[in-house]
Amino acid sequence: MSFKHPPINPSLSPRPLDNNYWRASQSPGPRLGGYGLSQSAGVSSNLNTVFSGDRALPMYTYKDKPYFAPRRTGPRSRQSKILYGGICLFFLVSLWYYVSGRDSPELSTKAPTDAQRGHELWTWVQSLENEPKYEGVAQKNIDWAARREKVRDTFIVSWDGYEDVAWGLDEYKPISKTGKNMVEGGMGWMIVDALDTLMIMNLTSRVQHARSWIQNSLRYDQNHDVSTFETTIRMLGGLLSAHHLSTTYPNLAPVSGDDDLYIEKATDLAERLLGAFDSKSGIPYASVNLKKSAGLPAHSDNGASSTAEATSVQLEFKYLANLTGEAEYWRAVEKVMEVVDDQKVPDGLVPIYIYPNDGSFRGQNIRLGSRGDSYYEYLIKQYLQTSQQEPVYKEMWDEALMGIRKHLVTYTKRARLTVVGERPSGLENPLAPKMDHLVCFLPGTIALGATGGIPLSQAKKSPNWSQRQDEEMLLAKELMKTCWATYLVTKTGLAPEISYFRLDQPPFMMHDVYPESTAATGNRKSEQQDLPSVSETLYPPGDERPAYEYDIDIHAQDKHNLQRPETVESLFYMYRITGDETYRHWGWEMFKSFVRHTAVAEKDTDGSSHIVGFTSLSNINDVSAVTRDNMESFWMAETLKYFYLLFSDRDFISLEENVFNTEAHPLPRFRPVGDLTTGWTRKSRQPESTPPQ
Repeated sequence: MSFKHPPINPSLSPRPLDNNYWRASQSPGPRLGGYGLSQSAGVSSNLNTVFSGDRALPMYTYKDKPYFAPRRTGPRSRQSKILYGGICLFFLVSLWYYVSGRDSPELSTKAPTDAQRGHELWTWVQSLENEPKYEGVAQKNIDWAARREKVRDTFIVSWDGYEDVAWGLDEYKPISKTGKNMVEGGMGWMIVDALDTLMIMNLTSRVQHARSWIQNSLRYDQNHDVSTFETTIRMLGGLLSAHHLSTTYPNLAPVSGDDDLYIEKATDLAERLLGAFDSKSGIPYASVNLKKSAGLPAHSDNGASSTAEATSVQLEFKYLANLTGEAEYWRAVEKVMEVVDDQKVPDGLVPIYIYPNDGSFRGQNIRLGSRGDSYYEYLIKQYLQTSQQEPVYKEMWDEALMGIRKHLVTYTKRARLTVVGERPSGLENPLAPKMDHLVCFLPGTIALGATGGIPLSQAKKSPNWSQRQDEEMLLAKELMKTCWATYLVTKTGLAPEISYFRLDQPPFMMHDVYPESTAATGNRKSEQQDLPSVSETLYPPGDERPAYEYDIDIHAQDKHNLQRPETVESLFYMYRITGDETYRHWGWEMFKSFVRHTAVAEKDTDGSSHIVGFTSLSNINDVSAVTRDNMESFWMAETLKYFYLLFSDRDFISLEENVFNTEAHPLPRFRPVGDLTTGWTRKSRQPESTPPQ
């Protein structure tokens, strides 16, 4: 999940040349913000068939803590050996890095320059119009490794464009070739967020460059308020993931330097973020001043925090607690979950705002889009992160998923697309037929919850497998089709920010289909039954337009595309879990649409062109690609990472060993010990009995 932060500060000076640039501002500043269907030729006609208070900061440094025992890739003697050799290697790598045009990790192989790679990518984009028509999973002998390399090339062009003109800045505009910081001094937004993607793609020289910048320039003592949530999932999560990958997968982009760099930076940041949790209830404030480690309530919404934001910082702080033995991190985020659950919301569905002062909810708006989504995502992921040692989160996930099926799942009028609607005025009031693109995290998360991340064929052999998991997997598949359909209905092949759907009146709900199913009771044990499928109703007899085109309504204000990752994220999970190549094919078509319509190209002196970057779109139904001149950090941190993993072998950064946070940063599964345990129990959900008269 990713929220777009609004522009804040005016453009600052170009890339700084010394560390003084990173001195903290002495005046407070604004926070980090919260946040085309006829298909183009050659896509629609061929893809349709697939639908069958201030806190004092510690005065010691991280290494001063006696319990610190970092995980290393080699013996400690390595530290002394790299003092001289590492310095020499760094300068040699840096020299080679710039002279060679940023080659691949192998010194003996010269990589293309930025312009060459951009030219090759542009030539490939132009050839897409002549590509053989898509024939679904019937295609044979597909070179997925080659397709993965196309994603890698796209990432390199995106990264190098940013590096050339906006290095160290938080925002990047690839058309105007400008950048700016979100707060004075910057946050390392682009570099830290994309660092683990660099590692996963084995881009060694670029990792070395990014690491050197982090070591020498990155500071988190700015006298500004920043988003507690965004800073946690992107910056803290990015640093922790870099530590995890560099120590667990030492052959991925190996570089020289202090093994403890990322964990030390993460710990400094976490200590500052803890001030956000110093509310009366323990619910974190929406913002925090990093220099003072002081939480600040939101300026809007009567000071309420976003429920999703308050409950989507647990994976990061729990992993840090496991690394350091510092139970304070663990207790702070566990307390949040206790306060939320103590509200005893009906059927596990939480309103999207919560007050830090007393932990009560604001309003009754129930949705799985913005401000609601990752609450549900982090329920099942907390359970998996701690190796199923915290069953309370599995219980909360199961309850919430049943509530989703009971109150929010409905079907479109003609194609019977499965939709997760919203209840803006509470569960007893009308359903709104609206889905943010953010909701498309859900298919993959449902599949992850049903199987625990292991292959479906293996999971179904478990004695604990039941009808309920079968229904969950079917629901995941149907929701995946709906998310895919929002790409098919546009002229660019890219989904809008929000989609609306045409429903029956009254809406046809899941519990109308199977009133005795687990969606309503949670305990049905009967014969195998499928959920309503779009496969038989996609093409009404004698109608030239596919049925789903009639069902999806895109409003003018929602036609933009911000390069969001949620649909490809779910495709990644669905492929890894089911093994169905269909999801890879859908992902490939999506990837081609991104490259074709969001590329920023420049003319060469010889009249040819080369791609220099990628940008958000203003209108997904305008094939002339009206752009927004902005490349989101999650384009590199999430979207391209998930494409790369989708086209990789399923054992690469496996789901069995890793849990991805809501910004796509992989963190390890572990078994908590000592004080790192669930420090609370759920209150009874049984209604209190009435005393006899």
